[in-house]
Amino acid sequence: MSSVRMPALFLGHGSPMNVLEDNRYTHAWEQLGKNLPRPRAILAISAHWYTRGTAVTAMQNPRTIHDFGGFPQALFDVRYPAPGSPALAQRIIDLLAPLPVQADQTWGFDHGAWGVLARIYPEADIPLVQLSIDGSQPAAWHFEQGRQLAALRDEGVMIIASGNVVHNLRMLRWQGADSVYPWAESFNQFVRDNLDFYGTAAQHPLVNYQQHEAALLANPTPEHYLPLLYILGARREEDAVTIPVEGMEMGAISMLSVQAG
Repeated sequence: MSSVRMPALFLGHGSPMNVLEDNRYTHAWEQLGKNLPRPRAILAISAHWYTRGTAVTAMQNPRTIHDFGGFPQALFDVRYPAPGSPALAQRIIDLLAPLPVQADQTWGFDHGAWGVLARIYPEADIPLVQLSIDGSQPAAWHFEQGRQLAALRDEGVMIIASGNVVHNLRMLRWQGADSVYPWAESFNQFVRDNLDFYGTAAQHPLVNYQQHEAALLANPTPEHYLPLLYILGARREEDAVTIPVEGMEMGAISMLSVQAG
């Protein structure tokens, strides 16, 4: 049992190329690795494990998944050989009961998880498990899952969720990439303005994000937004909320990162 409550983080992960590149996002992630308390284990929640039902990686030695195409071979050569933790997987299953959670033996770590962790904890020596996101459930349900998982923070487990609060690949600007769409800016600002809100799922503006006029343009599908809700749910009322790094890429991807505690 840790005497230090671990922070909970949402990281805007952006392109898989951030694993290889040096930029202000990767520098911020590296700084987190230097400044954060060292966790006993990490629970990763990635936009890229989007399932029906809920699963958690429960194997001893999870594989590194290269779930993308069209990138340089150097990216496919990257491995993140962090050990798994069947014990932590079981603890998560117990915390989420009576929800049925599958103890998964096949998935591993996708780039939403290892893509950021490779810069925060490059030694890959901290036990890591990944939780899937049940795409059949409404936003409030994901927030409540975060609430149930919050106990892990007092047990030495850092919760790191990964996605992008604005993520519209169809609208990417390949030229004039510094020019941000007004709807993207508006939705990103809406998220920023409501990060400090503390209350129930029914009350929370960011759980009820679809009421924002730009929500559907900002997130045509919800899988990159939902990871944030686990962190907001896992936040304690006394936790300060800070932004380690932010920015907009190619007009339609928000790199906003959020730290609770």
